[in-house]
Amino acid sequence: MNKYKIAVIVGSIRKDSLNKKLADAIIKIAPSGFSFMHVLISDLPLYNQDDDANPAESVKRLRREIGGADGLLFVTPEYNRSISGVLKNALDHASRPHGENVWAGKPAGILGVALGAAGTALAQQHLRNILACLDVPTLAQPEAFIQAKEGLFNEDGTIGSGSKPFLQNWIGRYASWIKLHATLTSYLS
Repeated sequence: MNKYKIAVIVGSIRKDSLNKKLADAIIKIAPSGFSFMHVLISDLPLYNQDDDANPAESVKRLRREIGGADGLLFVTPEYNRSISGVLKNALDHASRPHGENVWAGKPAGILGVALGAAGTALAQQHLRNILACLDVPTLAQPEAFIQAKEGLFNEDGTIGSGSKPFLQNWIGRYASWIKLHATLTSYLS
């Protein structure tokens, strides 16, 4: 059985982040054959092109972890109708210096949860624009704009029964997207 390594990038570094909780819960309902690793982004220095020749150890680690992944799972909050600064910083670090973009070609999925009815729709759209520039093929459908409301999570942190069918379908489609991309990459190699 193939084993697909997925790098999970949560755009919130808050201790009680709803998006981290969503990432942990969606991983639990993923199909077999997938392993997930949370990628730490809270320790990255602010991106500065002057540091490209001598990156911090945390930047080197980020680049190794993204480079070793078969796919990406972004779980983003929405800050002022866009992605968080810490997520943008991570995207910039792993895409530089020019010509050494470790995001390139890695298939991705995007999720997010917020208190508002539109969930993280605008942040996800902004992230899609950035990922297109970074050559990251991104699952288009189904989109997952999740509102944080009672019943989304069970007491134990798993997905609640009302949301589970939708999110089970989403993770199934995501898994198919990763497998399709791996097949195409293998065929084209």
